[in-house]
Amino acid sequence: MSTAKSKGTRKAPAKRPAAKKPSPKAKVVPIEYSMLLTTTLCLLALGVVMVFSASSTTSLLGDAGDGAFYLKRTALYGIVGLLALKFLASGGVKVLRPLTVPLMALSLFLLVAVMIPGVGIEVNGANRWIGAGLFQIQPSEIAKVALILYGAQLLASRPKMTRSIGEMGPFLLAVALVSGLVVLEPDLGTAMVACFAAAAMLIAAGARLRDLAILAGAIGVVIVLAIMIEPYRMERLTGFLNPGSDPSGSGFQANQAQIALGSGGLFGVGLGESLQKAFYLPEAHTDMIAAVIGEELGLVGIAMIIGLFSLFGYAGLQTARKARDPYAKLLAAGLTSLIVIQAVINLFAVLGLAPLTGVPLPFVSYGNSSLLTMLAAVGVLLNIARAPGARLRVVNGDRTAQSRSSGGRHSRARRARAGSRRRATG
Repeated sequence: MSTAKSKGTRKAPAKRPAAKKPSPKAKVVPIEYSMLLTTTLCLLALGVVMVFSASSTTSLLGDAGDGAFYLKRTALYGIVGLLALKFLASGGVKVLRPLTVPLMALSLFLLVAVMIPGVGIEVNGANRWIGAGLFQIQPSEIAKVALILYGAQLLASRPKMTRSIGEMGPFLLAVALVSGLVVLEPDLGTAMVACFAAAAMLIAAGARLRDLAILAGAIGVVIVLAIMIEPYRMERLTGFLNPGSDPSGSGFQANQAQIALGSGGLFGVGLGESLQKAFYLPEAHTDMIAAVIGEELGLVGIAMIIGLFSLFGYAGLQTARKARDPYAKLLAAGLTSLIVIQAVINLFAVLGLAPLTGVPLPFVSYGNSSLLTMLAAVGVLLNIARAPGARLRVVNGDRTAQSRSSGGRHSRARRARAGSRRRATG
């Protein structure tokens, strides 16, 4: 009786809390994506600060009369470049691939137009710009990116092209056209960057080392001839080999760069405190901005730049390695090589390890066209890094992609064990 009563008055078990509904599927941002974006923004921020520091004195006392003249232009083109980066990061490959051939044709047209008297703008004896006022562009910067896009499409659609130099003909012809027109501006440094980036794409496409060695020898001969033809290039080479032979002439810029770097020491003289930028160091805010960084921020500042570009190169090449689409793989390798090679050439020239070439430091030097095209190139890289073809993982609720992939194996094993038990009992 009492037992029945106690059973009747037994409390019902407490209800378990309802299981949480799985959260909607969310994409995990690959580490390469974060590294590319972070390094780019860090270099861009450093560039804005250093352009103002390197140019404020000369622009205030010069024709501009405004210490923030170059800062305003850098900020304007930086904003436009970031908008292009954001747009291309969401669908750059899909947008640019159909436009590859028209973009290549447009860049060749602009390279020819820039050398027509009255159309191209001559600065320091070179016809490299076209346009008017604030809206001046440098066609060679567009041509470099167009060449990478064209090469990626060509090599991806014809994988057998890398079997021999003869089969590489269409791509090599495009490289020769772009480089030849750029050299005629004249701008040997940009042509070298384009050639080295194209060589990196051929390596990524699987070209034989013997063929690459032959092409490297041919390019070397062309570079030597181009140096011998132009007296100013011979002066740059002489200034590199023996800067003390003409300290007020061919060796002046290299010597001033070395003075700036030596004055900076380990930690620099302080931001904005450079003396070399005040009419001593030519092109302090463009080609030689790394020397100003070395003077104001010291060896630590130079090491920071090298570290950021190293991380960028690693992330870009990892993006190329993980891409499953051949076109995306070659495009990522080409764009990464383009940016890193240009940075290496610029830093080598400033540090006295290579002759002066006149190419800007990506994201850091003043240069509207360079800044705009480089940020657009990063947008395409980000699009490739985040694409499903780059092994993008998907998270569903609290389950990671790893548990999902292993879960399939475990479920198959459980089904196999259940089947064996049924056969044993049957």
